[in-house]
Amino acid sequence: MKVIECPRDAMQGIAEFIPTKKKIRYLKQLLKVGFDTLDFGSFVSPKVIPQLKDTHEVLENLDLHESQTKLLAIIANKRGAEEAAEFDQVTYLGFPLSISETFQVRNTNNTLVEALNTVEEIQKICQKSGKALVIYISMGFGNPYGDPYSEELVTQFVGIMEQIGVKTISLADTIGVANPDSIEKLFKNVMASYSHLEIGVHLHSTPESANEKIDAAYKAGCRRMDGAIGGYGGCPMAKNELVGNLAMESIVNYMQEDHIKLNIDKEEFNESVRLAPQIFPN
Repeated sequence: MKVIECPRDAMQGIAEFIPTKKKIRYLKQLLKVGFDTLDFGSFVSPKVIPQLKDTHEVLENLDLHESQTKLLAIIANKRGAEEAAEFDQVTYLGFPLSISETFQVRNTNNTLVEALNTVEEIQKICQKSGKALVIYISMGFGNPYGDPYSEELVTQFVGIMEQIGVKTISLADTIGVANPDSIEKLFKNVMASYSHLEIGVHLHSTPESANEKIDAAYKAGCRRMDGAIGGYGGCPMAKNELVGNLAMESIVNYMQEDHIKLNIDKEEFNESVRLAPQIFPN
């Protein structure tokens, strides 16, 4: 079971700038936990995501020699991919590809056709630089814009990603509309054709519904799951109000209660949970 901690997603929508030293302190602590991957920063224009304008400086201050955790950076275009690919510390480049054209334009200022072309360009950059591309299928459980949506459409997008050469895909519930039934149904539908790919979920949730969403995903066969300590965050380009990320505490507690092995240090995880409120503004 792979768990991906997403402090980048937790931070990006916060208007009050979190000092760089605080970010570095928090990420250094998270690197001690043993998460498979840390979604740590963004090579997106600071004009779009001002909270993460210090990603370069943060990265320069992270020491990965004593950590098995891999770093993932979000990019939104070819330029960002080229920039991220220059850093040896970065293993994964993450790109949000929406099946909702309205959201794709809001998020990356691209039409779907343009975004698919961008994915092909980024995949070539990844292959040349030894990085791996992670595609987040945004609005993967529906959208509020009236754009076409179906489980079959999501599965078609997964198929297109496979043709391009992408091997890791996360089904993203960008605005928290997924319910246990839709999570189970979509995941099984995708896995029926693409079980040879690494398919994960990136869910947004209120605390009250988190456990049942985790349960639905895991029982449907999901073995890659994103979360953020404290349930902080959400996508600032999606709607005016943010729906928090799936709390990592909920994921860890679920796995422990069901005796599912996670390669994390519980003491360091608890320390990270204690530190989080000092990092994020109230």
